[in-house]
Amino acid sequence: MIFTCEKQKILEGISIVQKAITGKSTMPILEGIYIQTNQSTLTLIGSDMDVSIQTSVDATIIREGSIVIDAKIFGEIIRKLPNSTIKIETIENQLIKITCEKSVFDVVYMNTSEFPALPEVNENLKISVNQNILKNMIKGTSFAIAQDETRPILQGILFEIKNKSLNLVALDGYRLAIKSEFLDTDIDMEVVIPGKTLNEVSKILEDIDDIVDITFTNNHILFNLEKTKIISRLLEGKFINYNSLLPQEHKLLVNVNRQELQNAIERASLMAKDGNTNLIKLELQQDNLIITSNSQLGKVREEITIKLQGEEIQIAFNSRYLLDVLKNVEDSEVVMKMTSGISPCVIEEKNNENAKYLVLPVRLMR
Repeated sequence: MIFTCEKQKILEGISIVQKAITGKSTMPILEGIYIQTNQSTLTLIGSDMDVSIQTSVDATIIREGSIVIDAKIFGEIIRKLPNSTIKIETIENQLIKITCEKSVFDVVYMNTSEFPALPEVNENLKISVNQNILKNMIKGTSFAIAQDETRPILQGILFEIKNKSLNLVALDGYRLAIKSEFLDTDIDMEVVIPGKTLNEVSKILEDIDDIVDITFTNNHILFNLEKTKIISRLLEGKFINYNSLLPQEHKLLVNVNRQELQNAIERASLMAKDGNTNLIKLELQQDNLIITSNSQLGKVREEITIKLQGEEIQIAFNSRYLLDVLKNVEDSEVVMKMTSGISPCVIEEKNNENAKYLVLPVRLMR
């Protein structure tokens, strides 16, 4: 195998496929990057069996071949080489020679025969979504993924296609996040994708209108970008019926400026760091929202203007859960819907029906 490639291009490819290499596998081969050359394309693959990422890089191929090389050392070598053309060739004794200007490395490589083949995914049944839309949907839900390993299904995001709508749903028992987008397809299906996978997908997606094709099988999902493919196993099991968690009615409705509310909660939460509850209290009045927090550190009182329809109530929350929602809302105004001080709070964007969040309150000791 012999090829030449610009440093920046191969470095970009390495950083993409390294996202799939966790170093936690019991198979040493999976700590490496699979490199294959054919005709005019250089293909790189990284995998940890759960997630595999393949990307192609423009290169000048002199002789075809394939190797596996330790991802960490290969990435560090390429990163530190001069910004110039790099030549890589296999030589005797299971070594590859990496040459760039006056730098020469001889590095041991592994045999490709032990590297697991990528899962086969039939790309006929597919949907297409704009990269920026999918990136935004992942960002707007992934914060609500459960960190608790006792319920593995909640460590994933529900990927639901229903009634010409793509819904991404995450919940962890304390809050629920739903993002929806119109999708012109007659496919109806639901799968649960590991949250870790979608976070890596989000890092690779760009903030552009270009399309990403998404294909499903019973066990895997494939995200196909122009030069990069991400294949992930799906989580087994049935996701919670999230619609049953959403209150069907509410007794009060609050209109509030998102940034003002976020700023006030951030300041109030400075005094709520005592213990793990991050407890803040909200007192909803006709024109004002009073936010307070007391702890051994001291106390704080914040007041902001609101529009309240319904009865005045007091309710308490973990400030972190509210802030996670507010940081992911794009509209300048949010609507909060509640029924009592112990029932869930639903937060929506005033001018956008595509996002819905639910946060459970903290019961106050009387």
